[in-house]
Amino acid sequence: MDPSTTARAEKLDREVVVTGLVVVCGLIMVVFDTTIVNVALGTVSRQLGANLSTAQWIVTGYLLAVGLVIPLTGWAVDRFGTKPVWILSVVLFAAGSALCASAWSIESLIAFRVVQGLGGGMLLPGGQTIITRAAGPARLGRAMAILGVPMLLGPVFGPVLGGLLVEYTSWHWIFLVNVPVAACAVALAVWKLPGGGEAEHPGRIDVRGLVLLSGSLVVLLYGLSRASSQGGFGHWSVLAWLIAGGAGLALYTWHSLARGPASLIDVRLFTDRYFTAGTVTIFLVAVALFGGLLLLPLYYQSVRGEGALAAGLLLAPQGLGAMVAMPLAGRLTDRVGAGFVVPVGIVLALLGTAPLGMLGTGTSYGWLSAVLFVRGLGLGSVMMPTFAAAYAQLDPRAVSRAAPTLSAIQQIGASLGSALLVTALTQHLTSELTARGIPAVGAGANQITSMPPAVRATVAPILAESFGFAFWVAFGMTAALIVPALLLPRHPRRSVSASPMAPGA
Repeated sequence: MDPSTTARAEKLDREVVVTGLVVVCGLIMVVFDTTIVNVALGTVSRQLGANLSTAQWIVTGYLLAVGLVIPLTGWAVDRFGTKPVWILSVVLFAAGSALCASAWSIESLIAFRVVQGLGGGMLLPGGQTIITRAAGPARLGRAMAILGVPMLLGPVFGPVLGGLLVEYTSWHWIFLVNVPVAACAVALAVWKLPGGGEAEHPGRIDVRGLVLLSGSLVVLLYGLSRASSQGGFGHWSVLAWLIAGGAGLALYTWHSLARGPASLIDVRLFTDRYFTAGTVTIFLVAVALFGGLLLLPLYYQSVRGEGALAAGLLLAPQGLGAMVAMPLAGRLTDRVGAGFVVPVGIVLALLGTAPLGMLGTGTSYGWLSAVLFVRGLGLGSVMMPTFAAAYAQLDPRAVSRAAPTLSAIQQIGASLGSALLVTALTQHLTSELTARGIPAVGAGANQITSMPPAVRATVAPILAESFGFAFWVAFGMTAALIVPALLLPRHPRRSVSASPMAPGA
């Protein structure tokens, strides 16, 4: 092939960029919604007259709906095509948002959040499928950098928007704000997204696999949410759910091996070395990243006494670091492979996490901003190049089934990371308080959020030390990334050969 033709084929052309921006328009409301709701949870529970444990189901119900629908996405894309599934997901999310805004009780709000989660759960794997097919393996790093914008910036700027909405409007607007964004996303999708994408022979839906896989994910995610609320994994009310979820996944693996390509998600995808390495890395990134994103605003609010809006603004340097890193990391991934880019990103993430292990009650905001910027550089250099590497060697027909796998792994990792770091934080805090003869009240993250301001001011040095301990745990989780990262490809991919793992093969 003529070199100029090759160069043009590998350039991230206007069509791919537009497709990526259309996908981002839909994803950004989902990622922002999660953090906005977390910020507003206390306000919503007070105004609807519910206790915090009941209000927590606003988050848990959404999470379980996401776990329920993720495995279905791949089959739906193969059966109906990416464009109809994407539009349906956005419409369902918007309808759930509008219903949430009209909720008259905590019970109705929880039910409507489930509807919202059914749409939101299909958007991430659907978006990854669309952008992967549009870009092709040679341009996947740069295309994934576009997709990384909402994934890394949402948790940073979501609290800012949530704080503004809670402070200056009613809680209904935390859901209503999604509706115009969804309308824009649907209009852009109808106008700009390419049609097609259906498999020639998608087959009948694997009902047994759907029951096993969706049921196992729901049970496992619920167990992890219980671990966060209980502040540990030692309770049987936590362990029973985790064991049941793990057993269900083992049964699904046996089912998939027996059924082969006709299964909902073919576990033989993991025979691809780079897909397996990418999956493990994505899991560990989610554990370290999303757990850390939970701790940072909690530190600013509980130790430093900042409001939700100020805490969100103080997290902005991490988002800026990610914004700087992602385009460059995407280009380098396409040129030299993720195996060179991701280890450098891990080192930067470690340099930006280690100082957080020494948090105090008066740590300079300027110093913290610099540290978070470096951490953002690292996270921006790790997350999306890893996704690109996981997809790069797969047959294009297998992408629709790989995307839900990676989304499920990421969701489990995020939930596990939150549970592990909340456990590390609260158990260290309880131990230190007990050693000083101070009774600890509550469990899990509620132990901190429900602590009266006067008490928080008294125990602030102990609380800061506990946050530091939790960040050292996050540092260890981030360091563990280096092992699978060394197995990622160290060369760019130009083409992908046919694979027997494609649906219907």
